[in-house]
Amino acid sequence: MAGTARLAGLFAVIVLVAAASPAPALARSSGLDEQVRAIASRLRCPVCQNESVADSPSELAAQMRALIRTKLEEGESTETIVAYFISRYGEWILLDPPRQGLGWVLWSAPAVILVVGLAAAVRFIRRRVRPASTEAGAREDWDG
Repeated sequence: MAGTARLAGLFAVIVLVAAASPAPALARSSGLDEQVRAIASRLRCPVCQNESVADSPSELAAQMRALIRTKLEEGESTETIVAYFISRYGEWILLDPPRQGLGWVLWSAPAVILVVGLAAAVRFIRRRVRPASTEAGAREDWDG
């Protein structure tokens, strides 16, 4: 009887361990998938060029995603993986240009264009309004 109880207990432990094992593995897998997608969404697809590696259907993008997954499984950090792709393709591979050096020109250009456009519009409107108002004032002085 004692042998049967031991066997039943061992069987119960094995069943519990087997039932519990897939959940953490699945959680790790989905967490890894999220990390792969996060890194791949920062990189430009060399084939499609206007899509991220995460969204591109090209074979090269699929290979890049697989490489990202492998590097993550080996324990490499996100920045190390991104630096690897920058070393292979240059900073062009980044979807968002870096906010340093010449990258500041790209980040600040929209604001500069907006300010210059608003200044030009104000100047244009003032030139249009001013002659009409001075002409009306001259007529009043002439009549008076």
